[in-house]
Amino acid sequence: MDGGTAGTTHRRHGGMSQRTYHDPLHRGIGLDRHAPAEGMVMDLVDTAPFQRLRRIRQLGPAYLTFHSAESSRFTHSLGVFHLARRAFERMLALEPNLEQHRGLLYGAALLHDIGHGPLSHTGEEMFGLHHEQWSARVIRMHPQIRDCLESHAAGTAEAVADLLEHGLAPHPLIKRLVSSQLDCDRLDYLLRDSYSTGTRYGQLDLDRILGALTLAPDGDMAIHPKGLMAVEHYLVVRNLMYRSVYNHRLNVVCNWLLEKLIETARQLGSDQIWSDDVMASWLWEPETMSLEAFLSNDDQRMGYHLQRWQAEAPAALAELSGRFLDRQLLKATAVEHLSRTDQLHLLAKARRLAENEGLDPELCCGLSHQQLRGYHPYRGGLRLWDGRQLQALEQASPLVASLATPAATSWLIHPREISANLRTAMDVEWPTTHSGGQHS
Repeated sequence: MDGGTAGTTHRRHGGMSQRTYHDPLHRGIGLDRHAPAEGMVMDLVDTAPFQRLRRIRQLGPAYLTFHSAESSRFTHSLGVFHLARRAFERMLALEPNLEQHRGLLYGAALLHDIGHGPLSHTGEEMFGLHHEQWSARVIRMHPQIRDCLESHAAGTAEAVADLLEHGLAPHPLIKRLVSSQLDCDRLDYLLRDSYSTGTRYGQLDLDRILGALTLAPDGDMAIHPKGLMAVEHYLVVRNLMYRSVYNHRLNVVCNWLLEKLIETARQLGSDQIWSDDVMASWLWEPETMSLEAFLSNDDQRMGYHLQRWQAEAPAALAELSGRFLDRQLLKATAVEHLSRTDQLHLLAKARRLAENEGLDPELCCGLSHQQLRGYHPYRGGLRLWDGRQLQALEQASPLVASLATPAATSWLIHPREISANLRTAMDVEWPTTHSGGQHS
């Protein structure tokens, strides 16, 4: 069993093969080989690259903050396929010509994360890779994946790769369901991440959202006004999940720590640290990495290397690995109320304090910045269509319009040992503006 997938049931009767994935969010995700596109999905799930997703955590290092955040990309990808199928059936009733694109949608929804590396999005930042590009490469080049897609219909593999890498699709609805501000990926991960972290924000009204999907006169996706509040709620939920989970201060610390760890490993080089051939390729030959080396890395291999480095690497890398493995995390203090100049001034102060404690400031002090915009009105903005009037969502909803304003967060990362002195320094230098800051 895996993460949020409670189990799988297989049945054969009358020459028909069926399969059900028991999911805590969507209940039974059934597949029937009698339906050609679902047969393709069954074959894709059984490939080695898709099974690898069981070994990649959906939320990366967030399990160090939310102890139950252990679900996998495998679980999420099945959920995205399930929601895409539901949305497709809804849109098919409005646009029967969509039927020819069913295989493309199913393949793209299922495989949209096939190119993730260890620790998901954190791994992208650590190693400087983009999962969309690797997803497309896996789809185009891996024989198992490519053969499954091409067996369904010639040209499917290239079409799926183009959709995931470049956003190209023969019909705008297919693109919107896979990648937009209201796509099946976001709907599933908000529900699933809320469930797995124990936060209560992600209680979306899926039935009303999917039931409100409609076709605008230009053939693109729109929302019927009856679903406006459900979509407003979805966008608020996304905003809250970013603030409470994805950009949680400890998650920010973990991401900074892991990026510093890989940077340190790369600087030390292969003559000073142990790595197997796969990790060596990820560390020092990312531009020429083979598909086999890419697919051979996952959370398990990454974790083993951290254990080896903690035990036997030079001091800097051993310290960083130990901090992560033993959850001896650094602290984070909110500094977005300070100007960038003052933030750098405070960082310099933190470095001096750390040095006074006998710590290496390079390994324990830094700044991390995030920007959150809950809604992008000009990046494929959502629209309302009631059969007479087409209206931008933010024009109809002051709540959505408010989410379009970007909010920035900035964190000063520092060791626990200097927290008191750092707080004193902030109170002395910024006695009025500091009141909005947080220490953790």
